[in-house]
Amino acid sequence: MGGVGDEEPATKRMKLSAGELRGLSNGSSCAKPVAGSSRDLMARPLPSEGDEQVVGSKGVIKRVEFVRLIAKALYSLGYKKSGAHLEEESGIPLHSSFVNLFMQQILDGNWDGSVDTLQKIGLSDETIVKSASFMILEQKYFELLDEEKDMDALKTLRTEIVPLCINGSRVRELSSCIVSPSFGGTPGKNIVRAKSRSKLLEDLQKLLPPTLMILDRRLEHLVEQALVLQRDACIFHNTLNEEMSLYTDHRCGKEQIPSQTLQILQAHNDEVWFLQFSHDGKYLASSSSDQSAIIWEVDMNGGVSLKHRLSGHQKPVSSVSWSPDDHQLLTCGVEEAVRLWDVSSGECLHVYEKPGVGLVSCGWFPDGKCIFSGVSDKSICMWELDGKELECWKGQRTLRISDLEITSDGKQLISTCRENAILLLDREVKVETFIEEDQTITSFSLSRDNRFLLVNLLNQEIHLWNIEGENKLVAKYKGHKRTRFVIRSCFGGLEEAFVASGSEDSQVYVWHRGSGELIEALPGHSGAVNCVSWNPANPHMFASASDDRTIRIWGLSEQKVKHRGAHSNGIHLNCNGGT
Repeated sequence: MGGVGDEEPATKRMKLSAGELRGLSNGSSCAKPVAGSSRDLMARPLPSEGDEQVVGSKGVIKRVEFVRLIAKALYSLGYKKSGAHLEEESGIPLHSSFVNLFMQQILDGNWDGSVDTLQKIGLSDETIVKSASFMILEQKYFELLDEEKDMDALKTLRTEIVPLCINGSRVRELSSCIVSPSFGGTPGKNIVRAKSRSKLLEDLQKLLPPTLMILDRRLEHLVEQALVLQRDACIFHNTLNEEMSLYTDHRCGKEQIPSQTLQILQAHNDEVWFLQFSHDGKYLASSSSDQSAIIWEVDMNGGVSLKHRLSGHQKPVSSVSWSPDDHQLLTCGVEEAVRLWDVSSGECLHVYEKPGVGLVSCGWFPDGKCIFSGVSDKSICMWELDGKELECWKGQRTLRISDLEITSDGKQLISTCRENAILLLDREVKVETFIEEDQTITSFSLSRDNRFLLVNLLNQEIHLWNIEGENKLVAKYKGHKRTRFVIRSCFGGLEEAFVASGSEDSQVYVWHRGSGELIEALPGHSGAVNCVSWNPANPHMFASASDDRTIRIWGLSEQKVKHRGAHSNGIHLNCNGGT
């Protein structure tokens, strides 16, 4: 019973040399022996008494581990001859003779032999030995079933697998493969059957200590980890096209941060209070105290031009919200009504109102079939697009001036419920949790991944909360000015690695989200900057809205935007503040 019978396919029975064994990570499971590979499955050691035990200037890299990782990487890359030569010249084997034998036995299907060898390779943890034995014998069991040797499989289950006394639920599943033909009509049809032997070996590598069997692509993982750490430590990293090199340490410059005014949009006739890019970054919507909203179009070169002016509100327009597919737009008047607009035509499709009260905020459910709004009586209401009211959450759910968000899975509604508290309402289990601040909350913004909430406070601070699981304050951003007005901030840049905010000193502030370091304070506006929106499709572009009645489009300093013509309603600039 130690091996698989003669009727087994030849591809499962072919032996591998030590070199091919070590190259399993590149998908190789059988090949001709490599010239120069050790015949006895063990590298021939050479004298190394005078060698240093560590390498590198810090003295933290063990020489033996380093050489073994390089050898593993060589085999993974297909350089089997070079890997074998490294083992021979260094005198450092990639694996011990017992481990090489064990690996060969797994590939040969010598299950009894591999279980026996497992006891000899130096494992002190009996739990790991049992778990590895279970995996091996399970493979043996399934291969016997595949060969229709049901009695032999049953014997393996009863006399080899069951006595291990582990994983009882899995043992019951395995027994059902024989004793319960009702499983899908065929014994064991719904049970995961035999895997390839190479895959079994990969799974065993993950279970066994890495000192015995090095994980596949371990060196590649360490190098990638080093590059990612360098990238994350770079507070200016903000481009998808950056080619990170192993030859030099990674370091970006400030030129990756949008800091140049490329365009000034002047179509509003009064203070611009709010703006937001569409999800695909092709449009920008703005709202103003002039009782209008404007849909702007962003061309392929980053130029912004007026597409539609949306008129009909009888009061200043406080906010806008894009539908999930960006085909429709909501606009909300100050304690007035919410209007639904078609982005393509600029036509008003519906007006949502409630008698005796005003609407103060608006948003979309993720499926795009329903909308919600905060109401001046502090409730939150939900409508179908045709205006049918579906649900209304009464009580102190929102304030008269309030932001309102919903997570992308539609499960959690987020609103400012008290001056210093944010409500997170789980719609499925009807559970309420709160974020409580010491200061008055003026606005908040939800990250695209639903993990973080950016909260603007009366005391001129912006707080970053992690709302995944237990709510936790993780960062604070300072420097901007806020004394009288509602100032809004946003996430932005590559992987939302930055925080940008308006300010009453007419500047736009940009921080690195992770470190909290202030990167830029950008002048240009001549009035308070009320809102900032970063283009989700272009990390090098954001827009700011100001009391000076303008919208500024910001980009990289060397970027040039082509003028689209007389209908752009904007001034194109080549330097900060100049025309």
